[in-house]
Amino acid sequence: MAYVLGIGVTPVGRYPDRSFTELVAEAYDSAIKDAQLAEPDRIEGTWFANMLADFFGVRSMRGLRVLAPLVEDGLFPDGQRIVNVEAACASGSAAFNGAWSAIQSGADLTLAIGVEKMNPADGDGVELLDWMAGGLPDSYWDPYRALAAELGVTFEPGAGRSIAMDTYALLAQSHMRDYGTTVEQIAASAAKNHTNAVHNPRAQYRFPMTTEQVLADRVIAEPLTRSMAAPRGDGAGAALVCSERFLRQQPAAVRERALKIRGHSLAGGRIDASWQDQRSPVASASQTYAMAGVKPSDLDLVELHDATSFAEIHLVEDLGLCERGQGGPFTASGATQLGGDVAVNSSGGLVSRGHPIAATGIMMLNELALQLRGEAGENQLPDAGLAMAENGGGFIGTDVALTATTILERVA
Repeated sequence: MAYVLGIGVTPVGRYPDRSFTELVAEAYDSAIKDAQLAEPDRIEGTWFANMLADFFGVRSMRGLRVLAPLVEDGLFPDGQRIVNVEAACASGSAAFNGAWSAIQSGADLTLAIGVEKMNPADGDGVELLDWMAGGLPDSYWDPYRALAAELGVTFEPGAGRSIAMDTYALLAQSHMRDYGTTVEQIAASAAKNHTNAVHNPRAQYRFPMTTEQVLADRVIAEPLTRSMAAPRGDGAGAALVCSERFLRQQPAAVRERALKIRGHSLAGGRIDASWQDQRSPVASASQTYAMAGVKPSDLDLVELHDATSFAEIHLVEDLGLCERGQGGPFTASGATQLGGDVAVNSSGGLVSRGHPIAATGIMMLNELALQLRGEAGENQLPDAGLAMAENGGGFIGTDVALTATTILERVA
């Protein structure tokens, strides 16, 4: 059995003048203090997640190059085994998977780090969006062109646009056609999450919104408005994962705050997948529920990958929180609000807490940890005991390329 021993994150924001190393140093120090770890040298391996450092000139050995200054200053263990990980928006969860897998294989203490910068000091970030969409053959987008033809619209990615928003917009139109989902229901998800973030000091956006305000915002890709999309954010997260053997050696105060990893899995996407198929999020969630021995109805809260608010609509279906096709009505009913049937994105989610790509998966786990430990402030849920994170990365065909799901449990 593996446990989250300590976890720490930076707030999400636009930090053009902060380096990757500075962001990682803050998150790592926070995780070490959270675990009350007196001997960081006992960490047996580090999995380092990043996606965009290449844009900033760090072309290889990213983890080693980002962490080297901390080693030189005596702030990070020397001689550390560092494994570089990249899985698009699921990079942080892929790093966590590496740390968790090592514990399953006999290690006692491992570390997962995720860090991202999306706001260059010179420029408005448009070049970054173009860089992210580059390097793929034009045929990669043929499944979206085929879907667009079915819907009677066009799909042509272009310079200065976010390819992620264009793909999510097309998937939203598909779900609206198949199930009658409405833009008002998508807006209800966005309004909920913006309002949830008001009391989250780690969130990039901290202002409430109504459904009407979300709908009135600027359209970025029909039917999505700006308020339904995650902003470009910078930040880092770090999580220490330990074995039961290691946990037993820790002081009572540390053992009481550790969180059991009841279930965890990764699942890959299918090139030709419909809403009815065993798509990547469905497969990962099914595996994790089986490992944990729990049902969706057992969950107290969920942090999921709402890179757009439409994603939350289909993901509450994929995770089994409601029936297929009912994500819109389920969300609009208030079932996913604080105090609803199951709180979804009580942190504000990606659309409001922010989405620094490779850090997001670990930031989700941090939000779960705060709730399970009773440390979530004004957003605290009563007696939260079991929680799931879902983090998706990339596209393959019309499916999510890689989905990670994790179930954490309060043990004290």
